[in-house]
Amino acid sequence: MVAFWAEALGYVPEPPPGGHPTWRAYWAALGVPEAELPAGAGDIPESIIDPEGRGPRVWFQQVPEPKVAKNRWHFDLKVGGGRDVPLDVRAPRVKAEVGRLVKAGATVLRISDEPDMGHYAAAMHDPEGNEFDVV
Repeated sequence: MVAFWAEALGYVPEPPPGGHPTWRAYWAALGVPEAELPAGAGDIPESIIDPEGRGPRVWFQQVPEPKVAKNRWHFDLKVGGGRDVPLDVRAPRVKAEVGRLVKAGATVLRISDEPDMGHYAAAMHDPEGNEFDVV
């Protein structure tokens, strides 16, 4: 999830603090008991950050069970430019972003192509099946 959402949002994996080689090593240095760290936790980055420092940090908590119900969050990736941008400009922008995200591991759930309403968007799934929109 870190690799996909870093690509999707233009973020980067968050490096461990203080020169530690991994987050697990950092947590161990803080005294977190090994028994409290699931296998693999902190061995690879689990969070992403905006390299410009403007956007929020996003942490992907590892859990053993797969997604089985509706999302508890939903991203809308606004790449078209908004309603002030003509639809014939917005739609190709959305299509290009959808193509980029498919190459990164997303799948298209459905396309909403409603020119009479001035709307073009794609509903997508990330690699774990969480839904998000590209508008």
